[in-house]
Amino acid sequence: MVIVLGIDPGTANTGYGVVLARAGRLAALDGGVITTGPEARLEQRLARIHARVRELISIHRPAALAVEDIFFGQNVRTAFAVGQARGAVLLAAGLAGVPCSAYTPQAIKQAVCGSGGAAKDQVQRMVGALLALPEPPQPDHAADALAVAICHANGHALREAIA
Repeated sequence: MVIVLGIDPGTANTGYGVVLARAGRLAALDGGVITTGPEARLEQRLARIHARVRELISIHRPAALAVEDIFFGQNVRTAFAVGQARGAVLLAAGLAGVPCSAYTPQAIKQAVCGSGGAAKDQVQRMVGALLALPEPPQPDHAADALAVAICHANGHALREAIA
């Protein structure tokens, strides 16, 4: 049995998802979005993200935290903001002694959908199916975070076998 906290980082919306993997089966324990208002200063937004991730770690006691890697696309400013949110998340995990892993968006989509180029709605549907949810998870940030946790949890058994 392993509990994984998955994170889809962002300064405005940080998605989180908690997945339990046991005997080849996956179950969602929690999921949602940490929202920060644009009126708040950056350091306040990062403090809120950090505090909520610390709280989630305290509640769920995950064996691992998995976070989506930064995608450097067209907008470098967005990438830097995501990197700062990611840093707040990693700090929370580090202070709690929770090991962290990072996955590219393509690796996450490949693990969940079988294709690294899957669309957001396809990821949402597959996350819902893999976790036996009655409907695809909403909003997409929460679905993405659950996908990150699934990606890590599915690789956990293989990593344990190799170790």
